[in-house]
Amino acid sequence: MSPLSRRSFLRGSSLAAAGLAAGALPAALQAAAPAAATAGAGPVLLNFNECPLGPSPAAQEAVRAILPASGRYLFGLRGGLAAEFAHQHGLPVDHVAVYAGSSDPLDRAALAFTGPQRPLVLADPTFEAVADTAAAQGAAVHRVRLRADGSHDVRAMAAAAPQAGLVYVCNPNNPTGSVTARAELDWLLANKPAGSVLLVDEAYIEYSQERSMLDHVRAGADVVVLRTFSKIYGMAGLRLGLALGRPDLLAKLAAFGSNPLPATALAAGLASLRDPGLVPERRRANALVRDQTIAWLQARGYPCLPSQANCFMVDVGTDGREFAAAMAGHGVLIGRSWPVWPSRVRVTVGTGEEMARFREVFALLAPARAAAA
Repeated sequence: MSPLSRRSFLRGSSLAAAGLAAGALPAALQAAAPAAATAGAGPVLLNFNECPLGPSPAAQEAVRAILPASGRYLFGLRGGLAAEFAHQHGLPVDHVAVYAGSSDPLDRAALAFTGPQRPLVLADPTFEAVADTAAAQGAAVHRVRLRADGSHDVRAMAAAAPQAGLVYVCNPNNPTGSVTARAELDWLLANKPAGSVLLVDEAYIEYSQERSMLDHVRAGADVVVLRTFSKIYGMAGLRLGLALGRPDLLAKLAAFGSNPLPATALAAGLASLRDPGLVPERRRANALVRDQTIAWLQARGYPCLPSQANCFMVDVGTDGREFAAAMAGHGVLIGRSWPVWPSRVRVTVGTGEEMARFREVFALLAPARAAAA
């Protein structure tokens, strides 16, 4: 199976996957599959790196409050959100651009900075939407294997394509949740191919204790940083994100057109930014459930990469696609595997109750082995 971008993967219904009949499962797993998931319970959705908590109470109230006025474009909200983020992070406001999620500026970066003579360099595996867009316009795509600990091999990336137009780093990385040390990213920025732009996707940065690359944005470096409200802020369906960089770099993204943003998303984003306890509390709660689940899996002999995000990868020791299908047959939807790691599957961190159900089904399908190192 070829890699699927988030965009193409979302075309398939996760709910349909939960209804896989036992006969559609691999023969080796059919015997273990029950007729349905727990009676009366919907599927457990651990497949798209969503936040199970949804928008914060303050964000939900902001949506309700703005709804009667949303017959207007309310253009000022966009500037208000940019100004709030700029103030909190010490950026000039013209270094902040607001989009409907971070996939939009991600695609724009591929369009602006890659082409037939300007390759793209990225890790393998990582979030590959930028590779899909770059390849569609004739750019060569150079994939560099992650290190054994899940970090980016920045020296190999710097050397992969001397004419590269764009170097993409997702930190913490999707699908692994692993981080690349700030010193390594500093080295990559200083040693990337001349004339290229470093695109740092910080969709999961709030889940970690890692330092953002925003100080390089403030310093005017050849870097664009992406942020999203889809993850820790629980706004995946509302669609809100940011691109952060020098005005001339942001102008290249903006050259591909613009569109008014939903007033509901902007109001929810502002309320989320102004809630000082939201990120620390959600970071703590996610880490607790994530680390407990990883420890349980490794104690049963199933190794996981270290994660500082709301997802992790576990080596199930068999075909990852088949294992994910079997889990879906029990009403627990997990992420996919990648061609470079066919036996590893991505799992989103859900609530404590959801992860308990995950462990129950995992134990049914995967017997304990010698403890993983």
